[in-house]
Amino acid sequence: MLTKRIIPCLDIKDGRTVKGVNFINIRDAGDPVELGAEYARQGADELVFLDISATNEERKTLADLVRDIARHINIPFTVGGGITSVGDVAPLLEAGADKVSVNSSAVKNPALIDELSKAFGSQCIVLAIDARKMENQWIVHTHGGKKPSDKKLFSWAKEGQERGAGEILFTSMDHDGTKMGFANDPLEKLHNSLSIPVIASGGAGEMGHFIDAFLIGKADAALAASIFHFGEIKIPELKQYLHRRNINVRM
Repeated sequence: MLTKRIIPCLDIKDGRTVKGVNFINIRDAGDPVELGAEYARQGADELVFLDISATNEERKTLADLVRDIARHINIPFTVGGGITSVGDVAPLLEAGADKVSVNSSAVKNPALIDELSKAFGSQCIVLAIDARKMENQWIVHTHGGKKPSDKKLFSWAKEGQERGAGEILFTSMDHDGTKMGFANDPLEKLHNSLSIPVIASGGAGEMGHFIDAFLIGKADAALAASIFHFGEIKIPELKQYLHRRNINVRM
């Protein structure tokens, strides 16, 4: 059994870490560099930094923030937000990011995934998908979850894999911030239809939810934000809990 990864996610707006519920009601959660360094010390396997204001306010993810983060942590991290071209990615990787995440820009221009994968390798490219269940279908949304698109979750994830994405980061907008558990049914369907890793996002509220994401949803990694940011769950305790239940995690 491959090692399951625990990934804190830091949504960044105007240089601060923020967290909302169902993609709204945003509140401050601290300094992203300090939080990232603390999660690395606690034993997080990776980190994700998403500039959630980038696509809304047409701002670019700042390479100097990435550089600052890279100086303070020793684990892989992914950066996303406002990436629209090959030219946007090189400065982020040069500043110390290990991977980049694309979302709205890839929905608008799917060929972007091909271009990024060709330029940097699929291992660097994470396709982030925000989706909500509407009329019994999982509909992909863009612009920080504000705009429904014409794409469906499962076909878009498959297309992303075929175009060269190395991982899928699936966030259930219906579950985001609710602390009611991950969207395990679509996670399992993604796992069964793809050959690349799937990261579960949206809904973590207690340690048992991670067990469900790994065993029921078949996720390769589980991502969470507020439960880590506000100290509700500590990563070392979570990993001990998973280890005791025979989930293979890096201790």
